[in-house]
Amino acid sequence: MAIKSSNVTARVEPEIKEQAEAILAQLGISASNGINMFYRQVILWRGLPFRPSIPASRALSLDEMTKEEFDAKMSRGIAQAEAGEGVPADEHFASLRQEVPQPYV
Repeated sequence: MAIKSSNVTARVEPEIKEQAEAILAQLGISASNGINMFYRQVILWRGLPFRPSIPASRALSLDEMTKEEFDAKMSRGIAQAEAGEGVPADEHFASLRQEVPQPYV
């Protein structure tokens, strides 16, 4: 049985297209399959499968920090842990789960 298909035409910045297709290729997924997966997620979630937002700040990677910045972050984290300012991981993950909308099934 042949599967019918439709063409999708979209304008995408060349650099964005190249980067996305390179990542999809590493995953063994064609651009067509990636787009099909995205569309299926839109249907499943009845909207975008992610929350469009602008992050207040982006965490720096280790490569982006100086040794002094890294040491300061580690010292701050140790001080918070010693002061009991942390939250148990299971509580934190439970609160995150409450923020994620459940898909329509």
